Amino acid sequence: MDVRIDVSEPRKPQAQDNARPAGGRGGKRPRSTPEQRARHARSVARRRAMQALYSWQMTGANPKDILAEFREDEEHAKADAEYFRELLIGVTRDRETLDARMEPYLGRPLEQLDPVEHALLWLGQWELAERIEVPYRVAINEAVDLAKRFGAEQSHRYINGVLDRLSADLRAPERSGPR
Repeated sequence: MDVRIDVSEPRKPQAQDNARPAGGRGGKRPRSTPEQRARHARSVARRRAMQALYSWQMTGANPKDILAEFREDEEHAKADAEYFRELLIGVTRDRETLDARMEPYLGRPLEQLDPVEHALLWLGQWELAERIEVPYRVAINEAVDLAKRFGAEQSHRYINGVLDRLSADLRAPERSGPR
């Protein structure tokens, strides 16, 4: 019988892929792809645009002044700055059209909208109408996620319902296509 004995250094046990060292955090995160970083920067731009639109509603300041103010904030580096600018300027420029288009879907007078809800409905609707390359589900989901984070307790349901009905008009071909 031929038996071989391994005399090399003993093998160290391999850690499981999802195991973390004792003491909590640690370990390396997988690197994000450029596409993931771009999506994150767009999400940050949407959040900041919602905040800027809220500020615009509360102060009545010129959108270009709000844009300049937000650019000075250090968090602006995390956002897709051009997309943030497009959202803020596009919504403030097209506000009357956006309001008129969404009013039949609101189920309440426009004046009763919470400023956060109003900002999110403007953002979602503007993306649905003006940024056809953004899938309609992404535009709606981003607005819903922001509503969950910043809106009133059930506002995410309201935002979802209004934007879903708007997307049926604005994105009918995309919605009727294959899933």
